[in-house]
Order: sequence, then structure tokens, then C-alpha cells
Amino acid sequence: MPITRNVARTALATCAGLFAVAACGSGDTDEAQSKQVTLVTHDSFNVSKAVLAEFKKETGYTVKVLKSGDAGQAVNQAVLSRDNPQGDVLFGVDNTLLSRAVDNGVFAPYEAKGLDRVPAEYQLDAAKHRVTPIDTGDICVNYDKRYFADKKLDPPRTFEELADPEYKNLLVTENAATSSPGLGFLLGTAAEFGDEGWQDYWKKLKANGVKVVEGWEQAYNEEFSGSAGGKKAGGDRPLVVSYASSPPVEVLYADPQPDEAPTGVLTDTCFRQIEFAGLLDGAKNSEGGKRLLDFLIGKTFQEDLPLQMFVRPVAEDAKLPKLFTEFGAEAENARSLDPQTIAENREAWIKSWTSLVVK
Repeated sequence: MPITRNVARTALATCAGLFAVAACGSGDTDEAQSKQVTLVTHDSFNVSKAVLAEFKKETGYTVKVLKSGDAGQAVNQAVLSRDNPQGDVLFGVDNTLLSRAVDNGVFAPYEAKGLDRVPAEYQLDAAKHRVTPIDTGDICVNYDKRYFADKKLDPPRTFEELADPEYKNLLVTENAATSSPGLGFLLGTAAEFGDEGWQDYWKKLKANGVKVVEGWEQAYNEEFSGSAGGKKAGGDRPLVVSYASSPPVEVLYADPQPDEAPTGVLTDTCFRQIEFAGLLDGAKNSEGGKRLLDFLIGKTFQEDLPLQMFVRPVAEDAKLPKLFTEFGAEAENARSLDPQTIAENREAWIKSWTSLVVK
């Protein structure tokens, strides 16, 4: 969940955690309920009201969005409530958590219309279609351009160089046990160095002064010297684990907007996240859920994604906004791991990482 997306969160204004186009409350009629589809998702989900209005115009369904914490919490809640699902569609399970959801029977199979416009590399459940890929984003180390220019020091380029002495006490990352980007960075190192090598690498990072904080907000907006929030907070770490989409965010929210992003991305340190949606098994409105899944990979929603959640669309015909094409970074060789490999090793890796780095 991805992540930098936290910058663009909107305040929830209605119904104790519901952001809804549909009316809330016990006064809904049976007819209104039958034309309502409920999307269960994480707190970073955002979409233009005009886009949801377009879905209603096309299908007759209104969308109620039920936010259930971060991505891990949303998936855990879906597992716990699988015999009586909270909604019709779950959005926000990514490749680091995918096996947890599908192995627990959370989803019913459905092949969304328009899936032929999505590259095969994103279709991790193509044989059964229990989930539909919606967006992708890269977790990468970001750097403060001004810091390195002032120091006349080239920023590191690779995982290995982050452990070099000239970058001692410069990197801040998130706790892999409590943070999605923190876990993604750990998985990236596992993909890079293998099951036998990642622990030795983290020993080197620890010896080189890596700082670990609980979550992305603290790392990026307090510790990182290159972000607007970090500057205000007096952050002194010019390297941070964040997202490839973070530089466009810095430009978007700057006043006035700069000609160049103040931060850059180390594209050889990236781990690829793919975010999925699926029809919940036992959904009360499975037909509406199917129509919503079709819509989520349609061009209208796909082109709304980048500036709402700061992720990249998966549909090949969706155009990126100028902000992304000018200031965003794309990792051509982002690391990845098979979801089953993640499932088999995730908890053990987190436990080992915690003993090595935090304790």
C-alpha cells in the first residue's frame, strides 16, 4: 500500500470510517441496498468523486467504500470475516500479502472484462482469477539532491553501496515488522542477496548506521532531510526508504512548484509491489462486485489512480499524467519475489531481521 500515497489521504467525513457515495445509515431501503456495492479497502484508498459518479452512470450501482486500516489489517479482517464478508470487493491486497488471502479462501474466482489489456507479469493468479491486478508501485531508496550536491558526494546507486563507509549514518528505513515499505525493502534485499546472503547484508547496514523507525510517516516526513515535512522537522537523514512516486508528490505539493524535484530515486534498490482487488466469496452483491472489478481496470479508473494514490496503472492503454512522466522514476529492473516464496519465508525473515537489526 503503497505507500507516499499517505500524503494524499483525504479526511473521512461520514459514517465512522466510511467514505461513501451511497447514503449511510439504517434508513437505506432494500431497493437502494440492491443497487449498492461495497468496496472494502485500506486507509490510503482514494478516488475522484467524478470517477465513482461515472461508475454509477454506467452501471446504476453506487459505491460504498469501507476503510479497514492499513493493507495488512484489511487482509486480516477479510480472513477473519470470510464466512460473513463485510462487503463485495476487497481492494488493496498486494503481492507481499497475496498468499495469506487466497490460501484462506477469501476470494471467489472472476475473470474481469478487459484483463487482456494488463501485462501477464502482473497477473500472478492468472490460472484461477481469484484476484485482479489494479496498480503497481516500486519501493525504493530516495535521496536528498541538495545534500549530496552540497557535500560534493555522488549518491549511492545500489544496495551494496548503501553499506559503504561514505554513506554511514545517512539511511533511515521503516520497521519491516510494522511497515509495508519496510517489509518491501527487506524483501528487496532477500531477492537481491538470496536467503543465505540478506542477513549478512543487513549486518553491514547496521554497522553503517542505518536508522530504523516504526513507519513511513516518521521516516519520510520527520527523519528524511529531502522532504518538505522532513525539512520542517529538522530531519538529518538524506537517504530514506520510500517510493518511486515520491518525487512527483514533492513537486505537486510545493508552492510554488519547482522545475526539478528536490528528491531522486535509486532505481537499483527497488522492490515491485502489485496491488490487487478480488470478489469476496459470499458477497451479498456479487453481480455489482463483478461490475466494479471490470471498472477498476477500465481506463477511467486507471487514469485516475496516479494522482489519487500515487501508483501506476496496470492497463497498457492508461496514460500517465505529466507530473509522473516528468518527475517520476521507473525501475526497469525492480526486484520481485514469487508470492509463494514470500508466504513460506515472510514470518521467519521478519523474525530474523528483527533480531539482527532492532534488538
